[in-house]
Amino acid sequence: MGLYPGVLEPSSRGGLPLDEVTMAEMLAAQGYLTGMAGKWHLGVGPDGAFLPPNHGFHRFLGIPYSHDQGPCQNLICFPPNTTCEGSCDQDLVPIPLLNNLTVEAQPPWLPGLEARYVSFARELMTDAQRLGRPFFLYYASHHTHYPQFSGQTFGGRSGRGPFGDSLMELDAAVGALMTALGDLGLLGDTLVIFTADNGPETLRMSHGGSSGLLRCGKGTTFEGGVREPALFFWPGHIAPGVTHELASTLDLLPTLAALSRATLPNTTLDGFDLSPVLLGTGTSPRKSLFFYSPFPDMIRGVFAVRSGKYKAHFFTQGSTHSDTTADPACHSTSPLTAHEPPLLFNLAEDPSENYNLLEKVTDVSPEVMQELKHLQLLKAEFDASVVFSPSQMAQGEDPALQICCLPSCSPKPSCCHCPESQN
Repeated sequence: MGLYPGVLEPSSRGGLPLDEVTMAEMLAAQGYLTGMAGKWHLGVGPDGAFLPPNHGFHRFLGIPYSHDQGPCQNLICFPPNTTCEGSCDQDLVPIPLLNNLTVEAQPPWLPGLEARYVSFARELMTDAQRLGRPFFLYYASHHTHYPQFSGQTFGGRSGRGPFGDSLMELDAAVGALMTALGDLGLLGDTLVIFTADNGPETLRMSHGGSSGLLRCGKGTTFEGGVREPALFFWPGHIAPGVTHELASTLDLLPTLAALSRATLPNTTLDGFDLSPVLLGTGTSPRKSLFFYSPFPDMIRGVFAVRSGKYKAHFFTQGSTHSDTTADPACHSTSPLTAHEPPLLFNLAEDPSENYNLLEKVTDVSPEVMQELKHLQLLKAEFDASVVFSPSQMAQGEDPALQICCLPSCSPKPSCCHCPESQN
């Protein structure tokens, strides 16, 4: 899709290409009322060309990128007057809260943000029911991304500091959404999916997030950087239980297409229909997973490949996001390293990736050698098949593209300041 390397900035010219088909577009074509609350971070573009309303969402309330991508040293993160920890990004406009394509506040009152999102979600569900339409809600909370914040009800209540307070508010928001479904009588008709995008950022969340026994964290291709919890809730359709079948967020679009009988986009998809696993009728069609670094390139290709219980690392590199873990392999000082033979781990027995099965190549079982060859073949085939679209990040930046609630004000970016009432 061209969304590499790194992440989009508030002034980026690029964004999610308009010819890509989102889940919202796919389901809107099926008559769904679609809405998104929270963090978008797939580009803004000229006149908001890349924002959710132009990617299939009928309604959008949120911040179009990470809430640390703007100055936050004077923002209130915890009421009544506790300012945000850290400095965030400087020399940018304050973060804007958008209602569709309109700036509602810049910056928003962070302690009241999650409550606004919950209210937005409730209204979407209620309106869909009133109109006799199904709905699709993408709820992308800013919790627990840095800097931490929460409303009055949660500040200082968790016993785990700012991170715990923000996590507590996220937990309550999920509970509020589930309660709303119950109040509308929609629990049995609604598939609820809860997951995340990457492992914990240990550098700025040293008093909070943890990958537990998994190695490293955000920014790496070790399990602590890429393995996430996933919960699927659909009473009467999904039986309670635990599965260890392989799955990826790439599988969500084809899965929802199958369950809603929607037409799949006419493009090559990397995802699989997980409905057999969810409905208890079969196993996962996904047999392998491929992991890129945050800065991928066509020469190295994927850094790691998993097939079944085995995972091979062909390249490793540390990350600033994992700098405070005890393992030096996770740190930004750990350079890009090619491994020949690759590092090979049995994740069923060693989810912490501590014991390289190829450390003593002369003492390797035939089964392990067979798995090694299989993983090497998978990487070669996958790398050969992938077409890198032109990089959206390489389109560069234009400060004029930064959203400003007062477009003609001066001097920018500091004059772009339209705060909402703090209640």
